[in-house]
Amino acid sequence: MSVVSGNLKAGLPGLGQSDPEWFDGLVQTPNARIERILSHGQVTPQGQWYDQAEDEFVVLMQGAAQLQIEGESQPRQLVVGDWLLLPAHCRHRVVWTDPNQPSLWLALHLRT
Repeated sequence: MSVVSGNLKAGLPGLGQSDPEWFDGLVQTPNARIERILSHGQVTPQGQWYDQAEDEFVVLMQGAAQLQIEGESQPRQLVVGDWLLLPAHCRHRVVWTDPNQPSLWLALHLRT
C-alpha cells in the first residue's frame, strides 16, 4: 500500500438545512472504514435509530451537535474535539446539529 493523504476540510460541499447529510468514504479495508460526515442542521428522522453491526469511533471536528443514545435520559452535547466510541448495536441518533454552521464528523467503523 502506498501513502495516501488529504485534508479533512478540503472539497466539502455547500450544504443547506434542506439538503441531506453528506457522507464521504475516505478509507476502506476489510476491517475498518473511515468516513467524514457533514451536517448543517440535519438530524436523524424522528423514530429512527442508527444500529450498526460494527463499533464506531466518532469525533466532532467542527460545529456542534447533540447525540441521543438509547437508554440515556438526555442527549449528549458535543463540541469540537469531543469523541465517542459506540459499540456495535449501540442504538443512537443525532437530535441536533448547529443550523448556523456546518458540523464535520470523522467516523471510524471497526469490524471485530
